[in-house]
Amino acid sequence: MSAHPPTPPVTPDETDGTTGTAETADVRRFWQHLGLPGLIDVHTHFMPERVLHKVWAYFDALGPLTGGIEWPITYRAEEAERAALLRAFGVRAFTSMLYPHKPGMARWLNDWAADFARRTPDCLHTSTLFPEPGAADYVREAVENGARVFKAHVQVGAYDPSDEALDACWGLLAEAGIPVVVHCGSGPAPGKHTGPEPVARVLARHPRLRLIVAHMGMPEYEDFLDLAERYPEVRLDTTMAFTGFSERMAPFPRRALPRLAALGDRVLLGTDFPNIPYRYAHQLDVLADLGLGDDWLRAVCHDNAARLFGLPDAPHAPEPPA
Repeated sequence: MSAHPPTPPVTPDETDGTTGTAETADVRRFWQHLGLPGLIDVHTHFMPERVLHKVWAYFDALGPLTGGIEWPITYRAEEAERAALLRAFGVRAFTSMLYPHKPGMARWLNDWAADFARRTPDCLHTSTLFPEPGAADYVREAVENGARVFKAHVQVGAYDPSDEALDACWGLLAEAGIPVVVHCGSGPAPGKHTGPEPVARVLARHPRLRLIVAHMGMPEYEDFLDLAERYPEVRLDTTMAFTGFSERMAPFPRRALPRLAALGDRVLLGTDFPNIPYRYAHQLDVLADLGLGDDWLRAVCHDNAARLFGLPDAPHAPEPPA
């Protein structure tokens, strides 16, 4: 497809609310141009409002986990407004990525997420976990209650994903075939247990685990491509990758683009909405600008996730004439 016109950068006075109809039209043109019925975004954040506000306050304070980088929140709005905006963009399904940073939080977050999924039918029921006594019990409960995707945040949780306390959890999720979006790369700032090695230890024990590596594994992109090539159930999400914001800090090596093209059936659209310092449309623009073709974009932005999560078919729009 021809390159989309670049999305204007967000200026500081634009980050206090959601963007308007111009961006909505731009996002919809993107997927309509591809003949898609919409988008599926596997990496969006919905969580209890007081928790989300603490997350925003952390970004505002330029905490160490953000690498001290200025990080304005573009879509700082209440829950209903954020969900409505995703629907206006044409996002058919999204997630409620949430995560604990200490013991005792995960079960409570899972209860909240189950209720959110009940009242938000287009949200894929999301759960989380933490290495603690009883983790396997609440993971099993979440699976039995219909969880469709899990979130693990190695950086924020500051835990080793290969911790024995999680081994039974990974086994349960591998057996159930439930994907896990895991922030395990060392961006935007390294943690004690980030990087490919701890995840490789998990996969060596649970090779059928459906891990979705968040942020393409930024900045260890090629190491995580290695894991995806070695394990057929490992996938990558595009969250923040290739954007102007991330390319300044951790550019994706262009020599690896042929490998990314070859893994086109295991790359999924993710954005980090609402916690992004630029417009939603920018993530789509930069994917188009990789030059990997319309078939790759259709798979990444919709079809791979639809197949992974067993979403009902929706009619694809006819492609516009060349």
